[in-house]
Amino acid sequence: MCVAADWRRLHWWVVLQWVVGVALSGPCTQHCDCLPKLPIVNCSSRQLASVPDGLPDDTQTLNLSGNQLRTVSRRRFSGLTLLRELDLSENMLTAIEAEAFAGLQSLLTLRLARNRLKIIPVGAFSGLPNVQFLDISENEILVFLDDMFREMPSLQKLEASENDLVFISNRAFGGLANLQELNLDRCNLTSVPVEALSPLTGLLQLRLCRLGLTSLPNHSFRTLIRLRELHVSRCPWLDSLAANSLIGLNLSSLTLSHCNLSAVPYSPLHHLVYLRYLDLSYNPITIILPNLLGDLLRLQELHLVGARLLRIEPGAFRNLAGFRLLNVSGNRLATLESSAFHSVGTLEVLRLDGNPLACDCRLLWVMRRRSRISFGRSPTCGSPVQVQGRMLHDFSEVELPRLFTCRQARILTRKPQDVRTDEGHTVLFFCTADGDPAPAITWMNPKRSVLSGTGRVRVLPNGTLEVRYAQVQDSGYYLCIASNAAGNDSVSVSLRVRGFPASTRNRSGPFSLEGWSFTSGQAAVNGSQPFPFDVKTLVIAVTMGFLSFLSSVAVCFVFMFFWSQSKGQIKHTATIDFVPRSSASASRTGRNTVETGRFTMKLI
Repeated sequence: MCVAADWRRLHWWVVLQWVVGVALSGPCTQHCDCLPKLPIVNCSSRQLASVPDGLPDDTQTLNLSGNQLRTVSRRRFSGLTLLRELDLSENMLTAIEAEAFAGLQSLLTLRLARNRLKIIPVGAFSGLPNVQFLDISENEILVFLDDMFREMPSLQKLEASENDLVFISNRAFGGLANLQELNLDRCNLTSVPVEALSPLTGLLQLRLCRLGLTSLPNHSFRTLIRLRELHVSRCPWLDSLAANSLIGLNLSSLTLSHCNLSAVPYSPLHHLVYLRYLDLSYNPITIILPNLLGDLLRLQELHLVGARLLRIEPGAFRNLAGFRLLNVSGNRLATLESSAFHSVGTLEVLRLDGNPLACDCRLLWVMRRRSRISFGRSPTCGSPVQVQGRMLHDFSEVELPRLFTCRQARILTRKPQDVRTDEGHTVLFFCTADGDPAPAITWMNPKRSVLSGTGRVRVLPNGTLEVRYAQVQDSGYYLCIASNAAGNDSVSVSLRVRGFPASTRNRSGPFSLEGWSFTSGQAAVNGSQPFPFDVKTLVIAVTMGFLSFLSSVAVCFVFMFFWSQSKGQIKHTATIDFVPRSSASASRTGRNTVETGRFTMKLI
């Protein structure tokens, strides 16, 4: 950015010199003007259709902007060996031939912005070993080809914004080891060109604005070890950063504004110990949590303008010993407590304008440091009614103790709540409080652990404590604490849960199985899950299963019957021939008398 600013100052100084000396100058070539003492040729806005002939050989600055040039032919400027700056912007260029700028050994700045270039061929920039600044913005370039800039080894800044760029080849930036600034704003890229950026080991500044990025994946900038400023802005589909998306970077400035981040990206940021400037403006962020930015030890500025901030928790900026500027204007903050900061003594700028601030004791620290803190636009009070609309600078020191006050939290439900119940029932304990500002309700269990809004024992949004399916181990004293900036109040309640004797449990239901408790529509006790149906449902289910079994058996018999019928005529009788044993008399006489027999058997 500094290099660009220097060149702009030089350019306008040259223009001023031209305006002063133009009356004394004469035509050095047709349609152009030359300064009498400086080697500058101005041919801008002369409706030229081609580069004029007869340009002085000692020309160092040539301005051809605002004409009707369509093509830069090969070696068209080869005779201008001393040329240091060439401006071809705002023409109608559609083509640049290879070696178009060959011979310009001394050229430092080349401007080709606001033309109609769709593609720049490889070799177009050959012969430019000393160019430090190249501007090809506001063209119609679709793709960066391999080795497109390889013959510009001294290039330090590349301005390529506002093109139709959809693809950058992996070797497009090969040879640009000295490139320090790269601007790819307002292109059609939908992802970070990780491989294409890998040769840019000397890059210091990178701009990726108005792109179609949907996320920053892990290792998006893995080789840019010297990068100090990263600007990602106006990417409305960017709603997440992977935990290691910024790994390898040692940034001092990071901008992630006008995106769709719903939370501060704590994980991707935690390793950026050299970060001094962080801008998360215009993201739908609602809260800054405590103790999660403490790793950013050198952070000095945080900008979170135009977001949806509702709260900055105490301890949000803990460990940030050098924190000096906080800009949270245009949000929904009701207050900002001094406990959010590591030390308010280092704070120099505090932008709170555009927030519905409650001017009470929580902002008293701000009022007492008004003379040492810059507010920019003075914040105004949104409440209470008696000070609504007044600017913080309007209050006198005498008014502060009377107006910037708070009323201590006080619990209204003082009636004793001692509940005795059996296992399995749901119990509610009520706790309402009053105070200014409105107090926060916290419940603690008998072990003095803070209860949350989830689980079987939970705190409802209205501050009521709910104990579902009460168990014996839930018994004890629960503590309700109401707290605000002015003080705390507390009250305890008692819960006693009676468990069923083991013998009663065994007889209480029709039957029980190991691991299950079968009851009649009652909730399970002692933490067991209730069985999904009662005895009646179980009987119906068994009956249906038995009928299904009988149906299956009947189908099998019918199938066997029809199968047997398909095997042909079945014989209903069988004739059997047999030979009986020899009689005993035949054995004694030595003669064997054999008798044969036959009988018929009826088959059923």
